[in-house]
Amino acid sequence: MSDADWPTEIRLSRDKRVLHVTFASGASFALPAEYLRVESPSAEVQGHAPSERKWLGGKREVQILSVTPVGNYAVKLAFDDMHDTGIYSWTYLRELGLEQEERFARYLDEIAKRGLSRDRVRPA
Repeated sequence: MSDADWPTEIRLSRDKRVLHVTFASGASFALPAEYLRVESPSAEVQGHAPSERKWLGGKREVQILSVTPVGNYAVKLAFDDMHDTGIYSWTYLRELGLEQEERFARYLDEIAKRGLSRDRVRPA
């Protein structure tokens, strides 16, 4: 990882729905909690092979409860749906920022194919 890929600021918005990340290169990204949750690097989401990838619906309103440093290479995010197993390396956060438009479009396409909604299903 080059010095340009090192984060200079990681800040959670007041409403806990956006993580703002700025890198030494000057690149800056506003990463929505929903996007970070559905792209979690955890095995629970990514599986152990591409064929095991899980596509999650119902995450539009998810919030980030905490951002915890992991060594000096990553952060662990805890979400209000109790998911807290993904460790987001600086490299992965930068990838998510750079590829946000494409990845989020793919997510929307995949959940639509599966008949899922971004909105949480409320019990009747």
